[in-house]
Amino acid sequence: MTFTLNPTYDDNPRLHGLVARLRDYLDGELADYERELGLTSGSVYTRETLEPVWRRSRELGFYGVSLPADLGGAGLSFTELAALKEEVGASPRVLSTSVLGDMGGPLRVGSIFQYATEYQIEKYLLPVTRGERACCFSLTENDAGSDVRGMLTTATPDGDGWRLTGHKVFSTAGPFADFSILIAKMADDGDAGPRYSAFLVDLDTPGCTVQQGETPMSGQHIEADIVLDDCYVGPEQLLGDVGQGLKIGLGRVTVNRLLHCPTALGGARRALELSVDYARTRQVQGAPLGTLQSIQHRLADMATDYYAARAMTYDALAALDRGERPRIEAFMCKLFVAEKAFAIADAAVQIHGKSGVVRGSEVESLFQRLRMFRILTGSSEIQKNGIARFLLLP
Repeated sequence: MTFTLNPTYDDNPRLHGLVARLRDYLDGELADYERELGLTSGSVYTRETLEPVWRRSRELGFYGVSLPADLGGAGLSFTELAALKEEVGASPRVLSTSVLGDMGGPLRVGSIFQYATEYQIEKYLLPVTRGERACCFSLTENDAGSDVRGMLTTATPDGDGWRLTGHKVFSTAGPFADFSILIAKMADDGDAGPRYSAFLVDLDTPGCTVQQGETPMSGQHIEADIVLDDCYVGPEQLLGDVGQGLKIGLGRVTVNRLLHCPTALGGARRALELSVDYARTRQVQGAPLGTLQSIQHRLADMATDYYAARAMTYDALAALDRGERPRIEAFMCKLFVAEKAFAIADAAVQIHGKSGVVRGSEVESLFQRLRMFRILTGSSEIQKNGIARFLLLP
């Protein structure tokens, strides 16, 4: 893998074409759409804002492109999907996460088809792949983040179904979703130990309330709290078997951990690109900022960190595509990418000086987003725990 800030994928014609068309859409139609609406990273928008993006992205072949052909996708490899996610991460578009289906779309449901019944596929999952419905994933609670087994949301038997009671937080896409893939602890386990199950919960069900979630430091209004008060779900809404909840919720953890990395890599690449451009054009005492050796060295460190993080990520993704399970490598990638991507963003702010700390600037937005990545989807400390476990295995 050679270093570049403009990947072209000439060795893969399909991917080369997809990336080129994705860039055109992000920088063209989608940029125009956001400009017409006056959207910024801190804007509050509605489902009606997103639906045209879902439809247009599906028409262009991006929405659900990672799904198998029989579900309307192109059956991309993990490496190909990562390349597209990197482009989304490098884009300053506010709605970019809706283009491939991260925001409550196909990327959220693709892995659960294997557990779903025909009824669930027809009612819940296929409409998501078509951009007709949206979902959120509800696992986290205020006192159950990394320690998911500390959740307090319970499912109590009621006839053939269950009554759900609890409070989920950070349900991304919750404000726009029709249903939640929700994990709850079974209340009837007794001495057998806790079991957890997954349910498809319609968010307009009596006893289910969607509340505006806390606003993350990125300023995005995309989180919701899902509050359940004696909310009934029928047997047809149980996803998989009783006790499979954590397997369903965390079962693709190695894949998901790796596929979060390209998004951060895209942000880091954009921060580096902006910094290089600024160093070339910003005049200091009659010369470009980039003539200062201190700036040159900082840019060199940023570029080297980006190259190293990207190389190790795509190496692990290639292993996935070969059918291997790069588990310790996934921990390493998430740790290294998160830390280095934020370091690159921090350096970008420093290079930009005053313009880098202005609220609403692109560099400031990247800084906020990439700082979050060190915690979201598993903190750096959790990744280190995982690495150490593998190293210390007998």
